[in-house]
Amino acid sequence: MSQELHPITKAIRIQTTKTGQSEHSTPLYLTSSFTFDEAETMRAAFADENDNNIYSRFSNPNVDEFVAKMCALEDVEDGFATSTGMSAVFSSFMALMKSGDHLLCCSSVFGSTYTIVNKYLPRYGITCTLIPANDKDAWEAAVQPNTKMLFLETPTNPQLEVIDLEHAGKFAKKHNLIFNVDNCFATPLLQKPVEYGADVIIHSATKWIDGQGRVLGGVIVGRKDLINEIYLFCRNTGPAMSPFNAWVLSKSLETLDVRLQRHCENALKIATALQSNPNVSWVKYPFLASHPQYDIAKKQMKLGGGVLCFEIKGGVEAGRKFLNSLELLSVTANLGDSRSIASHPASTTHSKLSDDERAAVGITPGLIRVSAGLEYADDVLRDIEQALEKSRG
Repeated sequence: MSQELHPITKAIRIQTTKTGQSEHSTPLYLTSSFTFDEAETMRAAFADENDNNIYSRFSNPNVDEFVAKMCALEDVEDGFATSTGMSAVFSSFMALMKSGDHLLCCSSVFGSTYTIVNKYLPRYGITCTLIPANDKDAWEAAVQPNTKMLFLETPTNPQLEVIDLEHAGKFAKKHNLIFNVDNCFATPLLQKPVEYGADVIIHSATKWIDGQGRVLGGVIVGRKDLINEIYLFCRNTGPAMSPFNAWVLSKSLETLDVRLQRHCENALKIATALQSNPNVSWVKYPFLASHPQYDIAKKQMKLGGGVLCFEIKGGVEAGRKFLNSLELLSVTANLGDSRSIASHPASTTHSKLSDDERAAVGITPGLIRVSAGLEYADDVLRDIEQALEKSRG
């Protein structure tokens, strides 16, 4: 076409080259390896002199299609898809840092990410300093001569802190750091970190990208030179995305835009209503005016996302009672599903942390995270309200 297509259109229309069957929907390439008609072509493939597929741990047409769509949505040069979101996080660390390097990481991060940076990276000689999400002085004070990367989530999981990407990008550039952003909660449709200087962008495709709780997946996109390092690391260590999962996720991207609009609409309605609930101490949602970083969220996000959180009165025990009293919402360790989900981080995702560690990353005893699904919002709200009532005393 004569005009550049919108990224949403690209996410629907990007496809692998049609086969001789002239199919309208991309077929599944369920194969572990690919054949060659002659030895010279195979030699050239292994020498990176052509783009032929060799082995599905390296590349696969279904995976390539999914990655191309994600690159279009994030407006970046290149990408690599992994088996899970956490394998994407870990691979971005291991491929781009080495023994002796130092990582700056926002303190409000997903529980498994916290474990990686504090327990496993030190085993490889990589140190980490956790920095408060929006304390600019603490960021400056934490920089060391060997600091190599700045890693952050925004909005954070599960506390929903919103980090100023404009400031973070300038900070990373000032100190010559690789700027690595987990954009899972916002997706590229609500927030584009590359506009603020992000070098690497990570997603757990298991969440909003899939949208129906079917498959696991992760993806890393960004600068071509950095993605090549990540590709080489993953090619040899093996956290590849399966062709089937890539096929599912590529199809899911075709509806991401319309799904997200409903997720965000429902989340805002539920969060607004819960502000006046007597069984709740506080409610957090990026597009509520009461959110501490509301102005930042409005600046860098198109909508507030599909997750809200609140503090239930009564602490850990009230949180357990709340989950046990739900009748409609699912109680599961996922989010971004068509079905609304509730979780209690203090007794689940962050339960292995000590009380002090939970406090340091903002996990309060009664924190409840709700992933707003696609149901009729009033039905979801009624279930939350009746469970809150039963959790009292």
